[in-house]
Amino acid sequence: MNDKLVFLGLLYFVQGIPYGLQSSLLPVYLRGAGHSLTRISLTKALYFPWVLKVLWAPLVDRAGTKRRWLVGTVTGLAMTCLASASLSPDVQFLGVAGALLAMNVLASVQDIAADGAAVRLLRGQGELGLGNTVQVVGYKAGSVFAGGGLLAVIDVAGWGWMFTLLACVYGGVALFVWGAPILDGELSKPAGEGRRASKDALRPWKVWRKLMSVPGTPWTVLYVLTYKLGEQGAMSMFPLFLLDHHMTSRELGFWNGIIAMGFSIAGSSIAGLLLSQHSIGLLMRRVFVMRTVGMVFQSSLLTILEPSPLMKGMSVLSMSAQHFLGGLITTLTFTVMMHCTQRAEESIQATHYSFLATLEVLGKLSFSALAGGLVDSVGFAIAYLLFFTLSAISALHVWKATLTGPLKEQMNTTSHTDK
Repeated sequence: MNDKLVFLGLLYFVQGIPYGLQSSLLPVYLRGAGHSLTRISLTKALYFPWVLKVLWAPLVDRAGTKRRWLVGTVTGLAMTCLASASLSPDVQFLGVAGALLAMNVLASVQDIAADGAAVRLLRGQGELGLGNTVQVVGYKAGSVFAGGGLLAVIDVAGWGWMFTLLACVYGGVALFVWGAPILDGELSKPAGEGRRASKDALRPWKVWRKLMSVPGTPWTVLYVLTYKLGEQGAMSMFPLFLLDHHMTSRELGFWNGIIAMGFSIAGSSIAGLLLSQHSIGLLMRRVFVMRTVGMVFQSSLLTILEPSPLMKGMSVLSMSAQHFLGGLITTLTFTVMMHCTQRAEESIQATHYSFLATLEVLGKLSFSALAGGLVDSVGFAIAYLLFFTLSAISALHVWKATLTGPLKEQMNTTSHTDK
């Protein structure tokens, strides 16, 4: 099991690097280089390959082996970083944008292969819990490494050195994956399957029908699209409420950007341990109720407009608790997704999981983009009432599934019974 965790942890760590570069490091660096906010904001469009990855997932499922796809994509990321090291972002913005697009394409394909390997390697609720903990924490760690760690030294080391270092990291991981015995025994797919997968990518309706026929998929689709709606609205808007009334930008950067993220990682980490002792259905039911109660507490803070040390303390407690529960729920969700995917036939497992993961990202990002406009239109109080309502509906959706739906069979199932 330790070999599996190390293997998956490294893959998801390097997968988080492009996100950290694009979300944290590059906006600051490009702004310092004199680029406009409009131009910097447009780089968000370079995430688009992640939305489209389900279209080429059938090719990864049916052509070659997971080892070849992983080695090929990670090596491609290393080569892209080497090419980026020779660029000058001050004057070669299009070159930097092209490199970012290439990294997102390669990382999204690597994600499909890594998810497919994880679905095949992890067995039983205990392994699923720990494996998905490593997935979430490894991705966040890679993002923090690229977005925070490298940002702290880039002024001293320089652009070229930074991307050369990243190329070495990717190169080392590619060599590790190439020699990893954990993937021994994989069989290459016939060339005909690769051609059929290419045709499937051009006929997504056929892929859709096959994916939705997997037991538990319709419920899981609705769940991953909606489970974060209220939480995302609250997490994105509450810091702005504090900025308006109680805290400075520097204080928010510390409490919400560092401390709260630490609680999020802690929540993601502890989920694996909890899954080794309790059923996932029972855990989800309890955690979703706790999140809804936390929303009530956070909503009550909106009525306090006068700044005070007590208010700041309660706000930090609220943000930390919500991030902790959010991290815990994320790992539980990815475990539910992988459990559902394992019911699919092996030839479509990576495609199925990529489909669910894409919907999970869309559900989170779409509402985050709308939350600000909602607050501007109706104010914090009414917007938070909607956030709370959405959170409560998600809790009821999960509760019902543990009584009569897909989670019922997992209510009394722990890792001990899976073995």
